[in-house]
Amino acid sequence: MAFPHDGKKMKKGETLNPNGRPKKLPELNKIMADILGDEKNGLTAAERILKAIEAKALKGDIKAAEMLLDRGYGKPKQTTDTNITTTEPLVIIRTEPKAE
Repeated sequence: MAFPHDGKKMKKGETLNPNGRPKKLPELNKIMADILGDEKNGLTAAERILKAIEAKALKGDIKAAEMLLDRGYGKPKQTTDTNITTTEPLVIIRTEPKAE
């Protein structure tokens, strides 16, 4: 699918999304709290979900283990090599409009 501006430069103040970002449903937090807090057999839904993921992880499901560890301890820090070894010129792309 081609962009609506067909590669032409956008004019100042022009936007491809005139309605803006959709608003988050205001009651979504309440709905999630109700669902995850629903208690059955002395456990909340959130606890039951965690126990199900734990069971999968203990059976060898790497994705389930990764999910639990990442959320429990945070993702490991990743390093980035900043030594650029190229003969090509560096191209900088602006992601925000320039303040004037």
